[in-house]
Amino acid sequence: MNFSDFMVVFKKNAKQIFDSNASLFVVDLGKDELWEKYLESFPAEKNKIYRVRREYDCSCCKSFIRHFGNVVAIENNKIVTFWDFHTEDDTFEPVLQAMSSLVKSSAVSDVFVTKEIYFGTEQSRELLEDKTVHVWNHFHIDIPSTIYNKFSRSASVNETQSSLRDIRNVFKRSLEEISKDSVQEVLDLISEQMLYRADEWKSNLEKFASLQKEYKKLKTVKEKENFCWIKSMEVGASIGKIRNHSIGTLLLDLTNEVETEEAVRRYESIMAPTNYKRPKAIFTAKMVEQAQKTIEELGMKESLGRQHAKISDITINNVLWANRNAKKAMKTADSIFEELKEEIPVNPKTFENIQGINIEAFLEKLPSIKSLEVLLENRGENNLVSLIAPENKDAPSLFKWNNGFSWSYNGNIADSMKERVKSAGGKVDGVLRFSLQWNTEHDNLNDYDAHCNEPSGTHIYFSSKGRVHPSSGILDVDIINPTRNQVAVENITWSDERKMKPGKYIMSVHNYSHRGGTSGFDAEIEFNGQLYEFAYHKNLKDGETVVVAEVLYKDGEFSILKSLPSSSSVNSRTTWNLKTNQFTPVSVVMFSPNYWDEQKGIGNKHYFFILSNCINESNPNGFYNEYLKEDLLKHKKVFEALGSKMKVDDSDTQLSGLGFSSTKRDYVIAKADGRIIKIIF
Repeated sequence: MNFSDFMVVFKKNAKQIFDSNASLFVVDLGKDELWEKYLESFPAEKNKIYRVRREYDCSCCKSFIRHFGNVVAIENNKIVTFWDFHTEDDTFEPVLQAMSSLVKSSAVSDVFVTKEIYFGTEQSRELLEDKTVHVWNHFHIDIPSTIYNKFSRSASVNETQSSLRDIRNVFKRSLEEISKDSVQEVLDLISEQMLYRADEWKSNLEKFASLQKEYKKLKTVKEKENFCWIKSMEVGASIGKIRNHSIGTLLLDLTNEVETEEAVRRYESIMAPTNYKRPKAIFTAKMVEQAQKTIEELGMKESLGRQHAKISDITINNVLWANRNAKKAMKTADSIFEELKEEIPVNPKTFENIQGINIEAFLEKLPSIKSLEVLLENRGENNLVSLIAPENKDAPSLFKWNNGFSWSYNGNIADSMKERVKSAGGKVDGVLRFSLQWNTEHDNLNDYDAHCNEPSGTHIYFSSKGRVHPSSGILDVDIINPTRNQVAVENITWSDERKMKPGKYIMSVHNYSHRGGTSGFDAEIEFNGQLYEFAYHKNLKDGETVVVAEVLYKDGEFSILKSLPSSSSVNSRTTWNLKTNQFTPVSVVMFSPNYWDEQKGIGNKHYFFILSNCINESNPNGFYNEYLKEDLLKHKKVFEALGSKMKVDDSDTQLSGLGFSSTKRDYVIAKADGRIIKIIF
C-alpha cells in the first residue's frame, strides 16, 4: 500500500467521524510529541533515509499532524480518534496503532474549533536533477461546514475555546455540587406554582436531573470527564452553567440546607419585582409526604385534631387560682360560666396613678383572694388568648412540653407584633425599634408606610429600604400590597447607639395609597427594655400622615417627648363576646401549658387570666411551629400550613381570656376582693 492508497482509507474513516458527530474535541498532547510518535512508529526498514531525511519525514505532513493529529470524537463515552482504522499493511498498521494509543491515553482539554475549511496539502511537486518532476502525496482533509461554521466567526479560536471550556467546567461543578434532592425540590416548587417566573426552568431542570442521574452512574474519572465535554456541548450554557443562573442560587442554597423559605426569598430577591408578594406558604407535595411519614412514625396522627379547651379538660394541679364555679366545674366537668353583668364603661385613666404590684408578688397573694376581676381595656385586644386542647387527650404531645395543650392569641399570632415583624424578616433586637401594624381585622388594604425623620436630617422610609444609614437605622420590612388575610407590618430599627446623633427622632405613619381601608393602625416603640404601644383607630385619608411619637435621644438615654394619646378609650366596644372598659370576672388564673406540672425553661412563660363568657369566634390555629417538638421542625413549612388548616371550631365552653408574656412589658388593672390593683408584667 502506498501513501496515496493510505490517504483514501484515512479520509473515508474521517468522513464517518464527521458525519456521526456534531462536536469534535482535542486532547492534551504536545504537537512535537505527536509528530515524533508518528515517525518512530514506522518499521525501520519501511522508513529509510531518502537523501537527507527519512522517507515519511515531510514538513507538510508534520504541519498536518501537529494541528489535527490530536482531534477526537466522543462516542458512547469513548474516545474515537482519526487513527482508529485498519489497513492490514505492515507499513502503516503499526503507525495507526501507536498514534491511536497515544491520543487515547490523553485527556480531552478543549473543543475543536477552527475557521479553516481544510487541513494539510494534498500534493507537492519537486523538480529532480534529471529535470523530471516527482509528485509527493501528503496528509490532507476537508473540514465540513458543520464544523467550521459551528461557532461565531467574530470571536477568535482561543476566545471560543475558552468560553466552551468554561461552560464545561461549570457544568461539571453543577453536576457534582448540586444535590439531587434540591433539584427535585425545586421541580416540586415549580409544579406547585410556588416560584416566581420559574416555569421557564422546568424543562431545563428535568434535563439536568436526567443528566445528573447518568453522571452518577459513571465509574471512572475519564468517563466522567468525557461525559461533561460531550453533554456540555449538547445542552449549551443554559443548562451547562445552571449553577451560575438565578435558579442555581436556589439549588445551591437548598443543597447547603438553607431553609426552603429563606432560599426562595433569596431567589426571588433576584427575580421578583419589589412589590411581588407570595400567594401562599412554601411547601411541596413531597414535603407533605415526608411530614406525614414523620407524624406516623412518631405515632402522632391522632394528635393533630385540636379543639378549644374546656374547664373540665384541665386539672386543679395546673391552676394558680379559680373562682368557686370554676373549681366546681373542674370536679364535675360542668363548663358553664356565670353570665356577665352589664356595667357602665370604666375610664382606664382613672387608675393611672395606682401603685403597681409585680406579677410574681401578686401570685404569692393570689391563694387568699376570693373574687377577682380584670379590666378589659381597648388596648388589651391583642392580649386576648384561647387555650387549645387535643381532641384526643390520650394522643402523644406534638409540643416541646409534656402535655397536648397550646394557645393562640388574637389574630392567630403566638405572642406579639414583634413576632410578626420577625416572621417578615425584620430585626427586633436593636437599641431602638419602631414597628407598624395594620389590617389586623382584614379590612384595610391601604399602603401604610413607617417613616422616621432623624435629627441629622436623614429621612428613613421605603425609598431606602434595606439601606443602613450612618445612624445604623434601617427600614428592613416594607409591605406595599397587603392581601386580604395578611396582617401587614413595617419595621425600622437602630443597631448601634454610638452612631446615633442626639436629638428628636420623629416616628410617623403615612398613607401612601388609599385602597378602601376602614381602620387605622397599631404601632410599637421599644428601647431600654421598655415597650410602648400605640393605637390609632381612625382611617387615614389618602396622603395623610400621623405622627406616632417623638423620641428624644440625649446623654445616652431614650425618652418619649410626646406621642399619640393612650390607646385606651372611654368608649366601650364588644370583642370576643365581652364589653371593653368593663371589669370582667376571672374564672381561672394559670401559667401557659409549657409551664404546667412544674416544667421550666421551655419557651416564654405566659400568664393567663381566663374570663367568664369570653368567646373567641375567629377559629384560631390549632398549633404554631414554635411550639413543635424538634423531630417535627424539619417539616416546619408543612406544619405551618397544617396548623392554619387544623383550625379550631367555635365553642361556647372555651377557656379564653387575657394573656401576658413574661418577655413583654405590660400591665392589667384588676379588682381583687373589691380592691383596685395594677398587676405589672
